[in-house]
Amino acid sequence: MPKSNDKLNKTKAKIYLDHASGAMSSSANPSAIHQLGLIEKKKLENARALVADILAVRPREVIFTSGATESNNLAILGLIQNFKNPHIVTSNIEHASVLEVCRHLEKTGKAEVTYVSVEPDGIVDPAKIKKALKKNTVLVSVMYANNEIGTVQYIPLISKAIRHFNKINNTKIYFHTDATQAINYLPIRISSLGVDLFSFNGAKIYGPKGVGVLYVKDSTPVLPIMFGGDQEMGLRPGTENALGAEALAEALKLVEKIKQKESKRLLVLRDYFVQKLTKTFPGVIINGDLLDRLPNNINITIPKIPSDLLVIELSARGIMTSAKSACKSGDGKASYVIQAINKDIKDTDGSLRFSLGQSTTRSDIDNTIKALSLILTKLSKWYN
Repeated sequence: MPKSNDKLNKTKAKIYLDHASGAMSSSANPSAIHQLGLIEKKKLENARALVADILAVRPREVIFTSGATESNNLAILGLIQNFKNPHIVTSNIEHASVLEVCRHLEKTGKAEVTYVSVEPDGIVDPAKIKKALKKNTVLVSVMYANNEIGTVQYIPLISKAIRHFNKINNTKIYFHTDATQAINYLPIRISSLGVDLFSFNGAKIYGPKGVGVLYVKDSTPVLPIMFGGDQEMGLRPGTENALGAEALAEALKLVEKIKQKESKRLLVLRDYFVQKLTKTFPGVIINGDLLDRLPNNINITIPKIPSDLLVIELSARGIMTSAKSACKSGDGKASYVIQAINKDIKDTDGSLRFSLGQSTTRSDIDNTIKALSLILTKLSKWYN
């Protein structure tokens, strides 16, 4: 007697005929309503719930994007669409994905922007942010920690200044922070920060590239800046990256688990590195505040020797570092962040950003100091 079709359906391998939605049967389109799509959707929503739990927010407030650059663009462009003649306040050392959006809005006449200068230590004064606020201000965007010099901004104090201004003037100014560099080391419960919009990505937390998060507080009027679908609460059209979201959530969970221990370990290494640098190279300049900075960041300026040359020389010796943000590397100019805190810096003055991580050891630092000593001995013949 032939077996029933139902029994065959249960025992045979699934036949995937939805390649137009997602070409890999193991990674179906989470928006599809068939069985594999529902499995992917569950992965996506579990990842969203995990991120929300760590941030202490509602799952519906977590929007998955392609990375922090998209998150920053969505936060700014998505918000200002709601207002006529909007005013934005930001700092002059923000990541390019914030600064260039603001400059575009200025150039096209869609917004007025005030760029508040940071102090020589690389920290923006909350009082200056408050002073820059106006009746038509709709957004303040200040990063949690700088990507080049590692300085940590006083986000709760800025939030408090904004709330006070809103109360006195009966306004509603929204607060965005790019937390991409801060996620590994600083507190990230949204309630303690007092922000309405919060961006980060997976790549900086040992997770995958190509996936990020934008937290959008309920009642924050963000509109989509791309069109073609109603995924991600209607804010981010396109096939959802369920696998990436899942990996990002797990990476965030692991980072949160080891955050305190790893921060303490890196703080010891960072201070050891600074001590060795200043002792070995008396002319070196440490950029940014030495206390209110990330535990993994050391940024230095070496006068008269170009940054790119220093990076290449170190790379040739197996030491990978950078001169500034990767988004702006290779343009032959001094870092705008370094110039913002030191007006005397020239394009011929080399800056190096050393960023430590989970694999960094004291031996790595000792080897870097030795290599840098050999490089400077070699290059000083031509550049001094």
